[in-house]
Amino acid sequence: MAYRVRVHRDLPVPMPDGVVLLADRYEPVGAGRAPVVLIRSPYGRRGAFGWAYGRGFARHGFQVVLQSCRGGFGSGGRLDPLGDEHDDGLATLEWMRGQSWYGGAFAMHGPSYLGYTQWAVAPWAGPDLRAMAVQISASQFRDAAYVGGAFALESTLSWTTLTDGLAGRFGAAAPLTAPRMTRRAVLSGRPVAELDLVAAGKPLPFFRDLVAHHADPATPYWGKRDFSAAVAEVEAPVSMLGGWYDVFLPWQLKDYLTLRRAGRRPRLTIGPWYHVDVRHGRHSFADALTWFRAHLLGDPSGLREPPVRLHVTGAGEWRDYPDWPVPGMRAERWHLQPGFGLSAAPPEPAGPDRYRYHPAHPTPVIGGPALLSASRPRDQRRLEARRDVLVYSSEPLRAEVEAIGPVSAQLYVGSSTPYVDVVVRVCDVHPDGRSMNVCEGVRRLSPADGSGHPRRVEVELWPIGHRFGRGHRIRVHVASGAYPTIARNFGTGGLMEADMGAGMVPADVEVFHSPAHPSAIVLPRVA
Repeated sequence: MAYRVRVHRDLPVPMPDGVVLLADRYEPVGAGRAPVVLIRSPYGRRGAFGWAYGRGFARHGFQVVLQSCRGGFGSGGRLDPLGDEHDDGLATLEWMRGQSWYGGAFAMHGPSYLGYTQWAVAPWAGPDLRAMAVQISASQFRDAAYVGGAFALESTLSWTTLTDGLAGRFGAAAPLTAPRMTRRAVLSGRPVAELDLVAAGKPLPFFRDLVAHHADPATPYWGKRDFSAAVAEVEAPVSMLGGWYDVFLPWQLKDYLTLRRAGRRPRLTIGPWYHVDVRHGRHSFADALTWFRAHLLGDPSGLREPPVRLHVTGAGEWRDYPDWPVPGMRAERWHLQPGFGLSAAPPEPAGPDRYRYHPAHPTPVIGGPALLSASRPRDQRRLEARRDVLVYSSEPLRAEVEAIGPVSAQLYVGSSTPYVDVVVRVCDVHPDGRSMNVCEGVRRLSPADGSGHPRRVEVELWPIGHRFGRGHRIRVHVASGAYPTIARNFGTGGLMEADMGAGMVPADVEVFHSPAHPSAIVLPRVA
């Protein structure tokens, strides 16, 4: 049955430090003390959120508490992104348990930052947490902010610009203005530390914190913002939904594997989606609704077996599997070959290939995972024509090649400077010549990564579930930039050079492929 919904607005929720957060409660009329779905958001609690989440779940018999995080949309205090969600979330649970309408069971729901707020409290939430539905999110965002050690400039700047705009003059239009303002900033030529002044017209504390604290997980800054170490303690059933082109997918899958090692059996769905792709919204709600009905209302009719469902791109097919990585997957090496070939055969003797990366003219990126961009696959031929990108292609495939699982690259690289990025991308080349990106990754090198010549470099790429069709080619890019997805590497070890024209050190890069130095991409082949 569809319940009539009554909304209780602006409920005050006190925090231990005296700050008051506001929440709306959606009540399914006639359902009594029904289980609660708790959603904590920095993006507001009205409009689309209220309609899709509040009324959506309440019509199906759940109470919904939709709360605005600290510092936005009526809630007091100052937004310190990621920093207060543990304490504020636990205080909200304490408040909720003291309400007369609370019946003793709740679930948590939400994508992206809303998923992070779930991980921030789940290990400490207690037995009345009966289920979680986490979409396009992870238990820590540090590794996505410094992917492979390289600063994820576009995603971090666009998100901080977005949250500032939501609370400021742009309001609901901020999702449209933030990407445009970010693009203007990264093309301005200003130092990284000043790009927030171009994008938002003022300093953005969270952006500057990310620049200052870098990728070191041992700093106190990240200590209160990283909940990955406690994921194994979560006993509530977890349903995860992600996208092959989502910016958080690698770390979402690490959370999945942590739960599996702890003996849990989470549900996993990965579709052909990117982070702001509206297509996954319908799937997310349906996924969460069946999960919550099973674990809070005792109706398992919507559960599926086996629990892992993947969309295989290139084939356009959904597949069900018992686990991730999928059974029968084997790592298959495709070696870089002389003459810019690519094959599973061992490499022939040959000298290295070379290119020069210059930070004054950083290698650009076309597509690839980014937070607020349409990260669907795009034709890479314009990028492949550049002299600072090496391109290795297989012969046309005589049979289909299906790759489902983690992807990595093992390269032997020499560089004139120890500070250099290694960007690796896998593409599917269609018979008509289109070269469509499938997955990619980056590794930022420093003297700490060794001083040999060449250095053996491991690069983790995004996982894939893809079929390379018969007559297609598998193609691999090797470069040292993907701007503005990652900040340019100045060749000095610094990130915030004040003078963009001076102090830059170009990198003369060599990529080796020989029996002694067998550079390869490692694909997860499935028979």
